[in-house]
Amino acid sequence: MERGAAFLGSEVAIMAGAMSWVSERHLVSAMSNAGGFGVIACGAMTPALLDAEIAATKAMTDRPFGVNLITMHPDLTALIEVCARHAVGHVVLAGGLPPKGSLEEIKASGAKVICFAPTLALAKKLIRSGVDALVIEGMEAGGHIGPVSTSVLAQEMLPELAGVVPVFVAGGIGRGEAIAGYLDMGAAGVQIGTRFVCASESIAHPNFKKAFIRASARDAVASVQIDPRLPVIPVRALKNAGGELFSARQREVAQSLDEGRLAMAEAQLQIEHYWAGALRRAVIDGDVEHGSVMAGQSVGMVTKEEPIADIIAALMEEAAQAFDRRAG
Repeated sequence: MERGAAFLGSEVAIMAGAMSWVSERHLVSAMSNAGGFGVIACGAMTPALLDAEIAATKAMTDRPFGVNLITMHPDLTALIEVCARHAVGHVVLAGGLPPKGSLEEIKASGAKVICFAPTLALAKKLIRSGVDALVIEGMEAGGHIGPVSTSVLAQEMLPELAGVVPVFVAGGIGRGEAIAGYLDMGAAGVQIGTRFVCASESIAHPNFKKAFIRASARDAVASVQIDPRLPVIPVRALKNAGGELFSARQREVAQSLDEGRLAMAEAQLQIEHYWAGALRRAVIDGDVEHGSVMAGQSVGMVTKEEPIADIIAALMEEAAQAFDRRAG
């Protein structure tokens, strides 16, 4: 984990997953202050909103933190400029291949670039493009997911990539024993989201946190794609009426696509905006029935609200004990 911590500038190589509406100044600063690495979820923020969020986070911590940007954001270049003005040290790009020139723009500011790599071929391509580190995230994760499990991705990708760039493993990690296992396989660290939603410092609505504490792993299900002509990245969230609302929204967007009222890129953007709104209803307003309660399958290991420092300490203690047992 020393390699990952050195890369991030943190005490422990545990990145907090960027969760829209949840990963804002309070959780991010608390994560970094506790020795981990907080990451602001830019999501659908405008450049002005991101500017204010970074400034507010800097006022709450003097430790390093990162910013997660969505590659399909229409104002991506302006968001990169905001990060550069604030001398953000790490920019995480999520949501697909980085647009031409974006990696160069980020690196020109002196920041390190971290990208998500869903396949080994794409990982190698990203490394050739100049990314500084990778996140490999399995389908157990909350929010947008791919089709392959974390354990399979780790077995396939870590032996090939771990010696080239720092690789952080994400998806379904809820205890320190799992962290120890991935470190043993060559990972430089991990990214965890679901486990931190119920941190005391998280601004998530009490209803949102209660839903997490009550849920089991099988309650966190992936959304269904209604129309094959409208490729929708599945999203993992707790089962509720909001899932049906999303299916209805997909049908509406697909019809607009059929009738020529929407281009494909705009259709996909509308789906992303839907998720941002549905997530806000759940996280901020507390409507956990009709909003989107995005959660990974590790949600069953979230049993109480507690300070983020205590969560990190427990994870590290479990990991240390796992290594002690292996050492005999």
